[in-house]
Amino acid sequence: MESNARANTDQPDVLGAEAPDPTATEKDPQDWVSGDEPATGAQKSYLDTLAREAGETIDADLTKAEASEHIDRLQGESRG
Repeated sequence: MESNARANTDQPDVLGAEAPDPTATEKDPQDWVSGDEPATGAQKSYLDTLAREAGETIDADLTKAEASEHIDRLQGESRG
C-alpha cells in the first residue's frame, strides 16, 4: 500500500494544468491572519523591482497585506 495521498486517487500528479479559479482560492490580503505582520524580505525585494520598473517609490514600512496589494497592482499595470 502506498503512503502518499495520490495512492487514493486515479488522478495523476501534473504541473501546468488549467489555472485554478483565483476567486475560489484567494483571500483578500486585508483578511489574512498574518496581514498585519511586517512585509517579508522576498515581498520587499520583488516590490522594489516592480516599483523601479514602474518609476514609483513606495514606503518600505509595509505590512504583508499592503505589500501584496502593491505587488498585485504593479503586476497588473505591467501586463496591461
